[in-house]
Amino acid sequence: MHLTLHADYSLRVLLYLATRRGKPASTQDIADAYGISKHHLVRVVQTLAGQGVVDARAGRSGGVMLGREPKDINVGRVLRAAEPDFHLVECFDRERNGCPITPACGLKGVLVEAREAFLSVLDRYTLADLLERSRPDLGDFFLPSPARAS
Repeated sequence: MHLTLHADYSLRVLLYLATRRGKPASTQDIADAYGISKHHLVRVVQTLAGQGVVDARAGRSGGVMLGREPKDINVGRVLRAAEPDFHLVECFDRERNGCPITPACGLKGVLVEAREAFLSVLDRYTLADLLERSRPDLGDFFLPSPARAS
């Protein structure tokens, strides 16, 4: 299974914001912390804001903050919103499926079961759980390299 960058970055944004409790961050701050595209993060933040898990405000005094407590942000729900189709193989997409054995194949059902098991595990965790499983100095990893060394 492979998550899209959109799903990956959604979780990364939440972890970043969770380490900054109550302090707004710009999408540029987040992009710089991870060394990733700001352009892509803008869309990720829009997805997260649509779910209500982040609060995004434009303007000089704006920024992005968690919209809920970490204990109220479910990892499985976040991934489902960021990765809405989870097409593991071609036959999962009825419109684009060109596989000639689809009507007789038993693989799709097994893969559906595996996908549901994957999501079921993620449904058991919240952002608070991820923070609890992380090192206490997680937030320090978002600092520029020279500040991290001190």
